[in-house]
Amino acid sequence: MRYFTLIILAFSASLFACQNKPQTIEQLSNAVSQRLAHIEGDFAVAYKSISKQENELLILPDERFHAASTMKTPVLIEVYKQAHQGLFSIQDSLLIKNEFKSIVDGSTFTMELSEEEENDLYTNLNKPTSIYHLAYEMITRSSNFATNLLIDLVDAKNVTATMRELGADSISVLRGVEDLKAFEQGLSNTTTARDLMVIFEHLATDTLISKEANKEMVDILKDQIYNDMFPAKLPKGTVVAHKTGWITGVHHDSGIIYTPDGGRFVLVFLSKNAPDRDAVKDASADIAKLIYNFEIGN
Repeated sequence: MRYFTLIILAFSASLFACQNKPQTIEQLSNAVSQRLAHIEGDFAVAYKSISKQENELLILPDERFHAASTMKTPVLIEVYKQAHQGLFSIQDSLLIKNEFKSIVDGSTFTMELSEEEENDLYTNLNKPTSIYHLAYEMITRSSNFATNLLIDLVDAKNVTATMRELGADSISVLRGVEDLKAFEQGLSNTTTARDLMVIFEHLATDTLISKEANKEMVDILKDQIYNDMFPAKLPKGTVVAHKTGWITGVHHDSGIIYTPDGGRFVLVFLSKNAPDRDAVKDASADIAKLIYNFEIGN
């Protein structure tokens, strides 16, 4: 039955690609909505061309979603901002410790770690590693452990404050990962498609912190190892600087997609209440390809 379902999904995606070649933003919006119409869940999409400013598409841009690991991009920005302010160097070292404080009452908790998931961070407990390495692991491998260490360094409140300064009015970074007391009280990190679009537009236009810092952050995002959403159906070799995020029923991707003519555009795809991860990933890949083709053809 699952094999049959996958065949139907593949056929539907192929038919979608053949039948939908939008020439206007209105047609593009209709095509994106059509692709999402038969998938269970709630979805938001935000597309902003950097090369062609008139090209913008927003579908439920202000709907609030659990941020999952998309919150790690704001943390990355705050790390580089504080380094630029001279509070530390990006090459300074932090002690790798597995002890964190709940935002609810300050009580300590530890994270469940595995050598497979956390790679060398696991094997180097109680040893120093560079802030840059933690930032790289946080984004490229989506390391929750590295994320918590960096949030301890920069403070989640500062992350949210910086997002407000950038014009991202709804992103809320309250805490790190596995703070169960906070989770039980409904205290989770949230975002909207519009806000992620705002911060990636800053990254795409080199308007964050400094040229050097901006380039380093984008280069880290380009090394993302989870490429089964936006990049999955783009032409081979397409450069994508992005950050995914997922928890049960939630599957996101957000970032910058580069075109062969030197252009680039920001794309954000958020979902919730979506139990079929494969169907959502497939749809996000189709939408990225659809918008990529629209971008290079218009």
